[in-house]
Amino acid sequence: MANAREYKNAIQPNWCPGCGDFGIQMAIQEAASKRNIPFEKLMLISGIGCSSRIGGYLYCYGAHTTHGRALPFAQGVKLANRDLEVVVCSGDGDAYAIGMGHTIHAIKRNLNITYIVFDNHVYGLTKGQTSPRSSLGFVTKTTPHGNVETPLAVSSMALAAGAGFVAQGYALDRRGLVDIIMRGMDYHGFSFINVFTPCVTYNKYNTYEWFKEHLTDVKDVADYDPADKARALTLLNEREGLITGVLYEEKDRPSYEDLIDLAEEPLAAKVETINEKTFTDLIAAFR
Repeated sequence: MANAREYKNAIQPNWCPGCGDFGIQMAIQEAASKRNIPFEKLMLISGIGCSSRIGGYLYCYGAHTTHGRALPFAQGVKLANRDLEVVVCSGDGDAYAIGMGHTIHAIKRNLNITYIVFDNHVYGLTKGQTSPRSSLGFVTKTTPHGNVETPLAVSSMALAAGAGFVAQGYALDRRGLVDIIMRGMDYHGFSFINVFTPCVTYNKYNTYEWFKEHLTDVKDVADYDPADKARALTLLNEREGLITGVLYEEKDRPSYEDLIDLAEEPLAAKVETINEKTFTDLIAAFR
């Protein structure tokens, strides 16, 4: 079994010092290590944003795709080769703004993919604008008088859309986040994981101290049953979404792959050796 450090390549992340994304990266590495996923079987797909840089820092296969479009790429990969452990990383802007339509429909399709959203409540890569998750009154370059839009209740939205696995984590809670990601990987279907991650540069409101004060672990909620969808929705509403842990898990639900006639052998394994002439002829056919 490879140790967690071996899932990191030699490229130094260029996130800001203190960024919560470092914690999420380490949690993904540790989860992959504990699940003993071979490097060549781990496929990490990301969109655009600070969070989506992560694909360049891990020792595995990956694709850095277009803004908001990571999930369509990932679904194609999974359908072509279901032997791969497909993990998708997006930010709250990537997932819940330009990519919202894809997020909802990926939940509906229920392919066996783990979707991890780095939720810092702000657009960081473009230097600090309001995101769909920004709090009311949040002052940014695009909302100099304060944000007047209610932030999206994303985990409630995922439940309402029919997600079979819904969880929330916190970047600083390594142990809890590793457990959530492993359970998401183990789940046979689409796993929706929203992770609170402080942006130390552009979000001076939702800080590490703020999250420490406001977040509650679902393990501390008496008699909580993650099989109870109505209870999950009620709890999210009561705590204004500030709850971590596995909130809902639907057992024995078939995935998209189970319901369609997919060849057992990955399509990638069926491709014959391509020589230069074959490739040239193929390209010529599209000119």
